[in-house]
Amino acid sequence: MNLHAMLAARAQAGKPVRVGLIGAGKFGSMFLAQVPSIKGLEVATIADLDPERAKATCRHVGWDGARIARTHFAASGREAIGDERVEVVVEATGNPAAGIAHALEAIAAKKAIVMVNVEADALAGAYLANKARQAGVTYSMAYGDQPALIAEIVDWARAAGFLVAAAGKGTKYLPAYHTVTPDGVWDHYGLTAAEARAAGMNSQMFNSFLDGTKSAIEMAAVANACELDVPHDGLGFPPCGTDELANMLRPKTLGGVLEGDGMVEVVSSLKRDGQSVPRDLRWGVYVVLKAQSDYAASCFKQYGLPTDATGRYAAMYKPFHLIGLELSISVLNVALRAEPTGQCKAWRGDAVAVAKRALKAGETLDGEGGYTVYAKLIPAARSLSLGALPIGLASHVKLTCDVAAGEFVKASDVALDEKAQAVRVRRDMEREARQAGNMLAAE
Repeated sequence: MNLHAMLAARAQAGKPVRVGLIGAGKFGSMFLAQVPSIKGLEVATIADLDPERAKATCRHVGWDGARIARTHFAASGREAIGDERVEVVVEATGNPAAGIAHALEAIAAKKAIVMVNVEADALAGAYLANKARQAGVTYSMAYGDQPALIAEIVDWARAAGFLVAAAGKGTKYLPAYHTVTPDGVWDHYGLTAAEARAAGMNSQMFNSFLDGTKSAIEMAAVANACELDVPHDGLGFPPCGTDELANMLRPKTLGGVLEGDGMVEVVSSLKRDGQSVPRDLRWGVYVVLKAQSDYAASCFKQYGLPTDATGRYAAMYKPFHLIGLELSISVLNVALRAEPTGQCKAWRGDAVAVAKRALKAGETLDGEGGYTVYAKLIPAARSLSLGALPIGLASHVKLTCDVAAGEFVKASDVALDEKAQAVRVRRDMEREARQAGNMLAAE
């Protein structure tokens, strides 16, 4: 609770925390909007594929000419990492291959790395976090994004002595969304294609939130950071409002929907008939606590917590998240405390590719939010046993055989470039998991 005071001391000493931002998209621009309001925090370099667009973004979010003039703009993430002034690297490209490359370069340069790029973390977080630990570098999830906020409340619950029965987030979900393509996405957001284009909105990116892919990716990151289990055959997305969290997100043996305690799950803001769930958690995160004594359970009741019928399960939640507006919390934690706001600890869950429709040999997969595949979250052990293709490697690769609609796409079904860095890192992570002997066959 003293980040502000610690930063004030750095500012007074003339040693501001300086950041290198890679990727000036929506998340990055929200972070940039807050920087002028945070004394002692500076962005030394902004790297973007279009540096002039990045400058325009800075003007749009309220930077004055003087701040823009003293900021270096580059087209290469390597420049941001190599800037001697930079203490913390923020990777916000959203591209898993780029994220892996930038993380490894930052680690080699002995610079803390904040990974907005949850796609890279879901693909190879165990490998990257381990490399960072070996190098004495802080590797962190990005506060403001839901995985880091979930990791925070899970840590709070465990530090307070509660068992974590479930943790996750809310979203808008119906089963039919899994097969939605970018052509049909805007109907679900209440926009026309022309309105979306005018607003600069990317149909494939927005579709990745709708078709369940982002939820799979984010919950893989949460499971791996919090050492929680994942459902055997994917997230269930039960319709559930805040008042029902404790009843719904408990084991099936008690009337809930979970396979057991200690699971990740995403709740839907829509009932299966499309009607809205009362007091939904579409924009928020939650944890379901389990009291480990009768006395603690009695305190739940005494202090007004809504509980399940047993009185032992109760929910805490945060109804909103502010995305990049909150990112400075991660930056300051890694710079001032050398502590991550969530970090991969074990490979527990994997976001893998599933065919949206019948796919034919020779077709090229187009990755998350596209026309060909969506991501399903399954246990990492099951993914290894199946030889499943991670969603982070399911872009710009050609199928070598047919895959039926609704079936897992396997790594052996596509022509992967085994020399590509992201593929090699993923292979190394899989090999290390097998050698550790803790990934039991699940099929």
